[in-house]
Amino acid sequence: MTARLREVLHTAAADIPAYPVYEQALATARRHRRRTVLAAGAVLVLVALAGAVLPLARTPAVGPAAGVDAALPDRVSVPPFGSLHATDRPRLGPASVIFTGQAPGLMYGDEGSIIAVVGADADRYRIIKGEREALAGGDTVLSPDGRRIAFRSVGLAPRVEIVDLVTGRSRTVSSGVPGTVLTGPAGWSPDGRALLVGDTVPTNPERSAYRGMLSIVWLDGNRRTRLADEPEGFASPAFAPDGARLAFQTGRTVTVTDLDGRRLSSFTLAPETELAGKGAWSTDGQALTVTRLDGDRWSLRQIDPATGRDLGAMDTPAVSGVTAIQLLGWAADGSAWVVAYQPAPNAPATFDVPLNMGERLAYGNVGTVRVLALGRGAEVPTTLLTAPQDVVSIDVSNDVIHSGRTRGASPPHGVGPRFWYWAVLITVLVAGIAAYRNREGLALWFHNRRARQARRRGGRSS
Repeated sequence: MTARLREVLHTAAADIPAYPVYEQALATARRHRRRTVLAAGAVLVLVALAGAVLPLARTPAVGPAAGVDAALPDRVSVPPFGSLHATDRPRLGPASVIFTGQAPGLMYGDEGSIIAVVGADADRYRIIKGEREALAGGDTVLSPDGRRIAFRSVGLAPRVEIVDLVTGRSRTVSSGVPGTVLTGPAGWSPDGRALLVGDTVPTNPERSAYRGMLSIVWLDGNRRTRLADEPEGFASPAFAPDGARLAFQTGRTVTVTDLDGRRLSSFTLAPETELAGKGAWSTDGQALTVTRLDGDRWSLRQIDPATGRDLGAMDTPAVSGVTAIQLLGWAADGSAWVVAYQPAPNAPATFDVPLNMGERLAYGNVGTVRVLALGRGAEVPTTLLTAPQDVVSIDVSNDVIHSGRTRGASPPHGVGPRFWYWAVLITVLVAGIAAYRNREGLALWFHNRRARQARRRGGRSS
């Protein structure tokens, strides 16, 4: 090689920019570490999402026999914070009991009501967010088989919402009454195919007076039938066991109609008596049951549904020291299952209208509730279910009532699954965001750590 050629090659080599080997290696390491951190963060987020979603997405098989072991729990408690909703997975299946109240954990937002739902055969709790001062057994009703819950829902317009506890689906229905300002369910037909819906309609532009309307809505179509239109409203609607007749009370008058709205009979109740509730019909459909108040003792009597003639007192024990009782239905052993409403500490000792059930069962006047069995020939009631203070209303599925089965309960406590799902998800998301924002520092830290480990390994080997 000539000197001239060597000079040319040296000059050409000097003109070539130096390749930053170390800096490029460091940048490559940083990119690799950054991608690793991002991938790890993405995996963690996906795992968290899967942990939050998969338990809610598992659907246990709920077949027709889901209610075979249905029984009444001997006590209920306020649902834990973070309880699953009735539409969450895994599905609850049929319920035994629903209840509402004003205890902490039974209200949300601006005095909205939490409707607590208890599984038919185990202490699995779910919740539904209902409207203000929802009353289980009044404007929030459990279907006879415990599968569906109907409750008031205002939204853009008053309507009734129905949640299916087996499928998790919900739907809304309307009575079709024009001008209504308040719509709510009032009861289910025995076969669950129809729903009673009550409406409150103003009678003047100033809305200083209202009338109550009662309709029956068939859920498998758009058929609706108007049953009552009364200035005083209505109370205590009860279907006959065969589902062909309906009794309800307006003021002091009881009316019996068929499902087409034809009036079959109408009569005035005796003093101090009220139609007993959703279980007012006898099991053979031959008599109606009324509650009678004597002093502070509530007892059951039967009357003729055609004439209102008194058929005499029943051989069931009286209930004392309560604001009111409502008859849920009849168990297999012939006992009457009733809800006993314990008075709140500040409840009035007397009422302006002695048997105004709306006032007696109002939130401020009820301290708690119990479910009692009034056995035939028994001397005292048997307590079947107790509830915490400020649980003010309860409804029980007809299937549970008719079976007469009860079970020892162990209600859940602590916090519910939704709390843990969100806690884990939020923790992982926050960690992922922090890792992403500090990705360069993390990459450099990983690189330096590996470099130190390499130097230590090199020192040991030498």
